[in-house]
Amino acid sequence: MNADAIRIERPSTNSKLFAHTRWDVLPAAGGLFHLAYLFGLYFLFPRAPLWVMLILGFVYSLMVNANINGVGHNFIHNPFFRSKLLNRLFGITQSMACCFSQTMYDAVHMQHHKGNSDRQDQNRETIDWLSIYRHGHEGEVENPWSYVFLSFFRDDVGAIRKELRKRNNDDLFWGNFELAAFATTLLVMAIIVPANPIHFINWRFVLFFLPFWYLGHCFSYLNGYYRHYGANPDKPIAWGVSSYGKIYNWLFFYNGYHAEHHFRPKVHWTKMEKFRKNIANLQKQEGVRTIKRAHMLGFLDPDLPKRGERDREKVGAIDLNRPRAVR
Repeated sequence: MNADAIRIERPSTNSKLFAHTRWDVLPAAGGLFHLAYLFGLYFLFPRAPLWVMLILGFVYSLMVNANINGVGHNFIHNPFFRSKLLNRLFGITQSMACCFSQTMYDAVHMQHHKGNSDRQDQNRETIDWLSIYRHGHEGEVENPWSYVFLSFFRDDVGAIRKELRKRNNDDLFWGNFELAAFATTLLVMAIIVPANPIHFINWRFVLFFLPFWYLGHCFSYLNGYYRHYGANPDKPIAWGVSSYGKIYNWLFFYNGYHAEHHFRPKVHWTKMEKFRKNIANLQKQEGVRTIKRAHMLGFLDPDLPKRGERDREKVGAIDLNRPRAVR
């Protein structure tokens, strides 16, 4: 295959605001809407019936998944704005909306691309902190239940800060600032009742919100599990599993094209369909796995391999200039 066939240039624009394309107004608006939705939950809680709030809380959980894996993910690889300050400010809004640090997510995600959900080495370690093999046994992938519900508690903040410190820029400061920003947001929500500001313990809202916050991140890990379950860690073109549903990819800004993304991480979301067409024959030749459902529903796929089934297959790696993680 001609090397030009697997190279897609980033879009360019004469916009003074956006770095790559004005279409990035869509994920940017999606991220800001998510933050507004969080504030809406806070103000509605003392006024709306509990059954309404439970539905809205579940929607918030789904939005955390969509934001992290759609908006936040694309923002890591192709920051939306020309202005460094605007990108920093947007990172803060992302951190507040999802209740994490966007910059620390950047570090974890870059580590993910260094390892590409790699298998354990002789020391039972993986390069990728998010690898589905990292906590598996006997060289197999981890059980999806433990991966989904325990990964939230496994982040090594010290290791993440160490990685940010290596960058020798302001990322460590901003990562800590984002942690403080979302923690302050939650603290204010926890102590002030919007319907009665005289009361300074909003414990009912905290009990309501925290499970949906946790559930949203669990959904994100569920999504991540099936983006790599059944993939081939030995072949760059098959590092991920793809799902091509239109609505799913519109909502997640084409992160469903996950095998394509891991093969060339810097391809902009607006160019992903074209990139897939360019490498479709090579993907078919090398056995890239695809599923028909959104990744979060990957466990419903009728052709889902049993755990360890593909791990034990003898597959050879191809040399296609293994791409390195790039910012």
